[in-house]
Amino acid sequence: MQYVRLGQSGLKVSRLCLGTMNMGSKEWKPWIFNEKESEPIIAHALDMGVNFIDLADFYSTGAGEEVVCNVLRRIARRDELVITTKVGYAMSDDINAQGHSRKHIFDAIDASLKRMGMDYVDIYMLHYFDTETPVEETMGALNDIVLAGKARYIGVSTMYTWQLAKILQVCDKNGWARPINMQLQLNCAYREEEREMIPFCMDQGIGVSVFSPLARGILTSDLQSTRNQTDFFTAEMYNDQASRDIAHSVAKVADARGCLPAQVAQAWVLQKPEVSSMLVGADSPAQFDSALAALEMQLTAEELYEIERNYTPCDLINDYTAGKRIARSPRPAQAPFID
Repeated sequence: MQYVRLGQSGLKVSRLCLGTMNMGSKEWKPWIFNEKESEPIIAHALDMGVNFIDLADFYSTGAGEEVVCNVLRRIARRDELVITTKVGYAMSDDINAQGHSRKHIFDAIDASLKRMGMDYVDIYMLHYFDTETPVEETMGALNDIVLAGKARYIGVSTMYTWQLAKILQVCDKNGWARPINMQLQLNCAYREEEREMIPFCMDQGIGVSVFSPLARGILTSDLQSTRNQTDFFTAEMYNDQASRDIAHSVAKVADARGCLPAQVAQAWVLQKPEVSSMLVGADSPAQFDSALAALEMQLTAEELYEIERNYTPCDLINDYTAGKRIARSPRPAQAPFID
């Protein structure tokens, strides 16, 4: 395992972070693992050196935090782990059980810690940018949570760059805790965050954690999997020809390498020095080992061209562009990957 300092904080995390959206309750999604099914995956990740665990209250509507932390309390030492959880998406039909108001943030951190059976979370993250709550209210509430010892650090996820800039401006103006981590989507089929968000995070000393390195699963070339057939987000985000062509190119490189497509797609992410950590939502210990092998894989210039040649600009993937994204067209192949 490799470890890295997260942004300009003193916190050191494993470059592979265990993503847990696939753990919790099957009542939420058919591809979710229950506690018994989740434990071997969690245990293997820890055995391989992972100390970074990503949660969210939204996953399985709270059951994800409960299931994962039940396992962690049995098999791990809390002080050796870096645990994140996120707040924002609706947890019930109550009008105030969502968003980033002071009321919901205070209620949500207490509910998360109760489900987790823990006294604090290492990084408490905004799941998105709430346009209906003043940013001063949100960041003031998060700062108070840090001062109360319920969170050691704060982080953010999935927003426009100008929104992150607004957050940082408010934090600096008031002397509040700054985010140390930006969690964003990045993979061979979605690279828009490389234009502004990632360079801005580098400039501001904020760590970058990447989720969905397999583009919700399409880069595994297993389009008939339960996840790909039932996950709404896969169709919403990657249902275009360019994404399918990119997946085909990843598979061609993997075939030439004699490895699985997932390993090539993950290596593409991990080869970027600006990426602090990569979330791995493994369905088995073997899938986690693929990501571990990707840490050591160096793709050649020819392989990178083949992987990247089909990419064309697209709209950002966030809550504000859902249902409005446009299709893309690829560039022609070059040797040695011409069909």
